[in-house]
Amino acid sequence: MDARIAAARQALGEECVILGHHYQRDEVIRFADFQGDSYKLSQQAAAAKGAYIVFCGVHFMAESADILGRPDQSVILPDLNAGCSMADMAEISQVEDCWEQLVALGITADDGKGLSPMTYINSAAAIKAFCGEHGGAVCTSANAASALRWGLARNPKVFFLPDQHLGRNTGYAMGIPLNEMVVWDPFMPMGGQTPERLRAARIILWKGHCSVHQRFLPEHVERVRTAYPGIRVIVHPECRWEVCQKADDIGSTEKLRKLVEESPAGTRFAIGTEIHLVNRLAKQHPEKPIITLDDAGCLCTTMYRISPQHLCWALESLVDGVVVNQIKVNPQVKHWARVALDRMLEIH
Repeated sequence: MDARIAAARQALGEECVILGHHYQRDEVIRFADFQGDSYKLSQQAAAAKGAYIVFCGVHFMAESADILGRPDQSVILPDLNAGCSMADMAEISQVEDCWEQLVALGITADDGKGLSPMTYINSAAAIKAFCGEHGGAVCTSANAASALRWGLARNPKVFFLPDQHLGRNTGYAMGIPLNEMVVWDPFMPMGGQTPERLRAARIILWKGHCSVHQRFLPEHVERVRTAYPGIRVIVHPECRWEVCQKADDIGSTEKLRKLVEESPAGTRFAIGTEIHLVNRLAKQHPEKPIITLDDAGCLCTTMYRISPQHLCWALESLVDGVVVNQIKVNPQVKHWARVALDRMLEIH
């Protein structure tokens, strides 16, 4: 399989760029021309020169690549089943219904005067477009604080989608107390909130989460500290607030990698993020003992769907002149999503 992938890559030459997210399995990411988190790969997609972008990630990432890419480029997702449970937690009709209720309450005007909509990049293109059209932007875990400041400079409130934990952790780190952040549950009347609480809140959080990072619990932090005195606990901001408060440091995927790389030899880490990245960091830094914060899994199953077989099939199809699993975003959605993504790139 490795030989077939290598042969197809060589045949395609510079016409094909392979992007690999950090959470990909080793046997796939080894073939990536560029590795990174969502934000870094969005930048690489925007700068790609080849006609084909093969995205070894999940659906929303491939959508972002299509939005930022040139009209003559084709974005390919090796397995269409590689989705994101967090992105699926914010459906556009639910978001539009929520917005209508907030408009009716006088919390915002329809054009976004009064409330800045902000969506994490882990969301569908339609949600990004909604934010772009209503004066908002996209953010990543790396620039979430800058994005929140950007949104609050324009309006007194921010509507943050779809990850409540990233929004809460970022807002709290900026000095916004927990009682000024409320969670909108799309399956409850008026989001499960009262008009008074919604009017008093500075950040309205969507009830969504990452199924991997939500698995980490405060007791996991306590357990590793007891077992390994002096261990440094670092976690992703998609983890629960209670976990982040017990950690030594919080950061995006890129920041977590940097913390490990810049630490002195002998530093012991327990890392609260997806297991493929943790294992890869452990292999890359044998001089620094690295373990996962919870050894009971924490695998991103949708990322894991991208296999060497899928990658090989996609590349060999391109060699044969056939584009498979192309991700194409509706032109109107693409316009407003591009507005929101461009704001993200400017904010960073």
